[in-house]
Amino acid sequence: MSGAGGLAWRALHALLRALLCLQRALLACLRGRAAAAAATSCALLAPAARALGFREARAAWRRRGPARGAAARGRQRWRADGRALRKLPVHVGLVVTEEEPSYADMASLVVWCMAVGISYVSVYDHNGIFKRNNARLMDEILKQQQELLGLDCSKYSVEFANHDKTGQVLNCQSALKVLSPEDGKADIVKAAQNFCQLVAQQQRTHSDLDVNMLDNLLSSTNGFPDPDLVLKFGPVDSTLGFLPWHIRLTEIISLPSHLNISYEDFFSALHHYAACEQRWGK
Repeated sequence: MSGAGGLAWRALHALLRALLCLQRALLACLRGRAAAAAATSCALLAPAARALGFREARAAWRRRGPARGAAARGRQRWRADGRALRKLPVHVGLVVTEEEPSYADMASLVVWCMAVGISYVSVYDHNGIFKRNNARLMDEILKQQQELLGLDCSKYSVEFANHDKTGQVLNCQSALKVLSPEDGKADIVKAAQNFCQLVAQQQRTHSDLDVNMLDNLLSSTNGFPDPDLVLKFGPVDSTLGFLPWHIRLTEIISLPSHLNISYEDFFSALHHYAACEQRWGK
């Protein structure tokens, strides 16, 4: 019995080892087939994936394309509009009489002035908000300038009338000043004081005071010509202290508000200015 039992046990053990070997072989075979199937799937799907990626990239490019095309068309339109006007103001004052000025809308107006070819722009509000927060205004102008004008510019310098802030260089052929009520009236007072000193020193007489003399004494525009056109925004029928001497011969056009103003409203005002006959006080 013991000999027969040992023989049976060895036979059973051999059978179990054979079954284990067969199991390993089957697993190896299944793994190989799975790898081959995966490789085949990748080979089959790779072109589709590349095509899908290409389509997505092309769709993204197409989405950006219209925006670039619209910006280019806008630049061409603005340049053409500026050339089409019978006369274009050299210096435009943008005067806000509303209580809550909008940086984005004012930046749009400044960039449009740049785009049509206006050389000098003055920004003014009677509370001096733009001047106190000029960095915020400059950031908005830079942002819109890049979006609307792109690289279609050369040099654009920003100055401040009271000389207490450093100039900033932007990118377009226009010069901008940000003004407040302290610019203008205070300069007239200072000019009067300087003239009185000249009279007291017997370098001038009271009869020397005329328009040309006062122009020479005034310094608020610092090389800017007098404004040809002032666009006044808001319900107040006054420029509220904007360069009172320099706008004596300026054409003033009133618009209801600068908030959400459109380019069409802006260009309509320029067209109105181009059509008006200026008599220079005569």
